Amino acid sequence: MKKDLKIYLILLGIVLLVIIGIFIWKEKPEMSEEKTARCIGQNSELYVQLGCSHCEKQEALFGEDYQYLTVIDCTVESQRQKCIDKDITGTPTWIINEEYVLGFQTIEQLKNLTHCR
Repeated sequence: MKKDLKIYLILLGIVLLVIIGIFIWKEKPEMSEEKTARCIGQNSELYVQLGCSHCEKQEALFGEDYQYLTVIDCTVESQRQKCIDKDITGTPTWIINEEYVLGFQTIEQLKNLTHCR
């Protein structure tokens, strides 16, 4: 009888550990939208230009958090040389880890590319 109780308690302990482990793994908190934008902004540069519909869509995706991105507007005189130096030929263009990523990107794609999790 004692042996059966001991096995039962061991199995119960294992089941509880598995349940607690699953709970901790599933409850990993997501990064807030602001923190995500700040992280993406610190790990990338976004090149845009006035009149670019995809650039406007990219800005709208971030909403108020767009301010945390590192944005270079190729139509602004003071920033134009940066675009020339980086050989930006189309917008939006993201530079992430020295790689050019062309076109509109979802926040999920940017989180993956910048390792912002």
